[in-house]
Amino acid sequence: MANINVAKAPIRRDAHAKILGQATYVDDLQPKGVLFGATIRTRLPGGRVESVRLDPDWNWSEYILVVASDIPGKNAVKMLDDDQPILVDDQFRHAGEPVMLLAHRDRKALHAALSHVKIEEVPCILPVFNIDDALASDTPVIPHNVYSQYLLQKGDLLVGEGECDVFVELRSETSAQEQLYIEPQGMIAQLLPDGRLRVEGSMQCPYYVLDALRQCLGWEEAQIQVVQTTTGGAFGGKEDYPSVVACHAALLALKAEGQPVKIVYERSEDLRVTPKRHPSRTLIRLGATREGELCLIDIDFAIDGGAYRTLSPVVLSRGVIHAPGPYHCANVRVLGRAVFTNHPPFGAFRGFGAPQSILAMEIALDQLAVKLGMDPVTLRRKNLLRPGLRNATNDVQSRDCFALDVLDVALARSKFDEKQAAYACWNQQAGDTRRGIGLACFAHGAGFTGNGEVYLASRLSLTLLPDGMVEILCSNTEMGQGAATTLPQIAAEELGVPLEYVRFPAVDTSRVPNSGPTVASRTCMVVGGLVAAAAKKLRNKLEERGLDFEPLDLEQYRIYCAALCAEMGGELRVSETYQAPIGMVWDEKRFQGRAYASFAWACYVAEVEVDMTTLETRVLKITAVQEIGKAVNARIAQGQIEGGVVQGIGWALFENIVWNKEGNMANDRLTNYTIPTSADIPEIDVVFLEKGLGAGPNGAKGIGELPMDGPAPAILNALHNALGITVAKLPASPELLLRLFQRNPESV
Repeated sequence: MANINVAKAPIRRDAHAKILGQATYVDDLQPKGVLFGATIRTRLPGGRVESVRLDPDWNWSEYILVVASDIPGKNAVKMLDDDQPILVDDQFRHAGEPVMLLAHRDRKALHAALSHVKIEEVPCILPVFNIDDALASDTPVIPHNVYSQYLLQKGDLLVGEGECDVFVELRSETSAQEQLYIEPQGMIAQLLPDGRLRVEGSMQCPYYVLDALRQCLGWEEAQIQVVQTTTGGAFGGKEDYPSVVACHAALLALKAEGQPVKIVYERSEDLRVTPKRHPSRTLIRLGATREGELCLIDIDFAIDGGAYRTLSPVVLSRGVIHAPGPYHCANVRVLGRAVFTNHPPFGAFRGFGAPQSILAMEIALDQLAVKLGMDPVTLRRKNLLRPGLRNATNDVQSRDCFALDVLDVALARSKFDEKQAAYACWNQQAGDTRRGIGLACFAHGAGFTGNGEVYLASRLSLTLLPDGMVEILCSNTEMGQGAATTLPQIAAEELGVPLEYVRFPAVDTSRVPNSGPTVASRTCMVVGGLVAAAAKKLRNKLEERGLDFEPLDLEQYRIYCAALCAEMGGELRVSETYQAPIGMVWDEKRFQGRAYASFAWACYVAEVEVDMTTLETRVLKITAVQEIGKAVNARIAQGQIEGGVVQGIGWALFENIVWNKEGNMANDRLTNYTIPTSADIPEIDVVFLEKGLGAGPNGAKGIGELPMDGPAPAILNALHNALGITVAKLPASPELLLRLFQRNPESV
């Protein structure tokens, strides 16, 4: 349940079509004469392709074949660095890299042909699959096997050490996690009669795909049209990889001379080769006085970037910034490294590095409380940020700091003290189960880090049509998070017209300006702010013509719109460009200043029960309290929190990617990659505090990533409360708990 009235919030615009099965996804599209594409991939975890052999007895005349030499532009996926080939020509770094593309009109014939292609591979490197092994390697593939290294420093660690009476050290490890979007990766490419290339499919970031196609083909932007189809979920997994699939489909379509080509991955292929959440390893040392004042936070945070750089530097950046948590400490050091391994590249996933680093801090705080003989709540309360204090990046906290507020509400709402006492009594009875309660405090920055939004300079437009309808023209996509509802809501409220008068058309790069990617919890806050500003500008133009909005007469409104559009040649378009908030100063090299325009603040409480026979953990309840500025649509906001909590539970307890000897995902089926089902979802009590101080419309903040940060550390701290053992590795499976008990037989 939630503490705000969701019944008054508009229902999602895409709800009925999806519930009734009427939404059209990329694999529902069947262009006339469509060919189906498939990919031939490497098998070894790095080496050199010596040759590609086609079975001479197979009839290849009906197939379209594409290899690296067929790429007319640059053979590199357009990302932060051009180190990942679109198709392997010679050297490769991981098993599953694409070498050849095939297309055929019949899917069965296409799949049959795959076994008639043989790639001769020569291993030329000793693969590494572990962060610490990669850092210690004498034969690094890239310098020191490190893609990026960042250092956040505040104060002096030596001074901090001298002030400390108590220290704790902890090693935390987190696993990879599959986004498991409902619809696998898929794209359709075809040459249009006018010579342009049209690519449509499932994606988060159409302009990323456009830029990748431009580089791959060597074409101008005007020659390429990228269109988002209904997208069955993304969670970050469709941020960068759609660029790969789009380039592959486009190359086949060019060679097919006019026939459209569709590539839609089977689920097992999608699981094996697409990016997942970065595994991480964190070494953390905390120091405090006897009274519990933090004097030292020293963190070595490393993420597994996989075989290519992709988005790892920006994931690492957010992880480093969030690592010290919402706490005040005079002496902080966070060393962050994104490390090369021979796994397929890792990429974006909800939370974007912050869940991994926050986990270590929150577990270590509970261990510090034990060593101090102090309650974990008391320790947090003593050190949480409040207005006037400086955070780890030396940003002075303003009145938009609610770390203590969310803690107090979470304790009261969950009846924390009462439950803690009750569970202690339960455990003393030595029955078949143990129960525990734990919490995690955290904050999550919305939008791109630092100057990222300034560099991006997002633009969008609102178009007024003669019938009074308004279209939002932006590159931000609906991918299940509700943007197709919330952005029109913002426009309608600012303009003063009914919601049904605002449209959110499918994103088409030939029509819409670049308002940035749909990532980083930025859509509602940043893009919503642009929508509100453009709507206000449009309303002013109508008011200048004498239209009275108080109250609005819809018939008069349509008359005014028709007249104004006639003067403008058929329609009126107003545009808006992003402007950074006043006082937003960020030093990218030193990690100092204000990292984000707004932080959302949260405290999550988890209650668990452990079966002492099987060591299976059941989550009894999650209390999720967050200050989000303002909920634009309470129904959608609640769904965002609930969905993120369930993903966090899966990451904490169930989801375990098993790697084979080649470094690929071995459990690449939904039968053996375990995720939470409805039977595993506990009561989720969602509580919103709305102080209205965010950088978005009416003070809104971004919340998409926020709920991923809290469940795992709260659950692991609850396990510590229940079992008396420190759990600092994910997933906290029965097997892991058994190993921990074997090392600590006196725990229970």
